[in-house]
Amino acid sequence: MIKKILLLFSFIFFINCSNNDDLDSCIQSLPLSYTSDLNNPQLINALVPGGYVELNAGSKGILLMNVNGSDFVAYDKICPARDCNSPMTFEKGIILKCQCDGSEYGVGKGIGGAPQTEGFICPAIEYRVTKIGTVLRITNF
Repeated sequence: MIKKILLLFSFIFFINCSNNDDLDSCIQSLPLSYTSDLNNPQLINALVPGGYVELNAGSKGILLMNVNGSDFVAYDKICPARDCNSPMTFEKGIILKCQCDGSEYGVGKGIGGAPQTEGFICPAIEYRVTKIGTVLRITNF
């Protein structure tokens, strides 16, 4: 009896699995290796928790955010939908917005660029940020 119930749950589980084919059309991580020192005047706004700067790197620019004083996150400003020539804009302190289609993406530690607009599945590209002393290195994962 237990085997039948387990088989039934397994069957239901596999039927409800979503199809990830749509994610194949998303822009994948782009090659990047960018290094800068936090003493660089260009990064002064990123020295405080919640602060950010926009860097001339990546595909359409990079948004670098200071999460809590010691942790940083970075996102490429290229629109995930692939069909936009304009970089995304940073709005409300937590959103990257694509100017071509109005789609919005959450940014911050643990958010991973998740789409905030219904019907969009591709996330914003997040880069790894490593801090060693005062040096930040931004790379693709």
